[in-house]
Amino acid sequence: MLMPKRVKYRKQFRGRRKGTELRGAAVQFGEYGLQALEPIWLSSRQIEAARRAMVRYIKRRGKIWIRVFPDKPVSKKAAETRMGSGKGSVEYWAAVIKPGRVLFEMGGVDEQDALEALRLAAFKLPCKCKIIRRIDPISGQEVG
Repeated sequence: MLMPKRVKYRKQFRGRRKGTELRGAAVQFGEYGLQALEPIWLSSRQIEAARRAMVRYIKRRGKIWIRVFPDKPVSKKAAETRMGSGKGSVEYWAAVIKPGRVLFEMGGVDEQDALEALRLAAFKLPCKCKIIRRIDPISGQEVG
């Protein structure tokens, strides 16, 4: 599963999930992408489950790009613990996702296979997603 090799601080504040994505909202590498429509924390397990669903469907053809990385430590206190005594230990790593962020991209496979693989990946994620195509920067038309 994905996680950082090293971080400057072990534990982080929770933060606020507001606003839409400014960067990473367009397909850059492949022809098709999976775009998030809701703000969420995407855990490394969920990213891996979606990746496996795509890889299994396309049977090692084409290429998949993962456009998110879980770099936020999410801590949790043990069950039935009294209040106080500090912050809990890091339970898992999450990627902070804002609406509009492209989560996965796919290229090198035909359209039907790409759409079905991305649809299967979307079922593994805890948010609404939509499948988008690459847009040509010169003409403004969809490519593929």
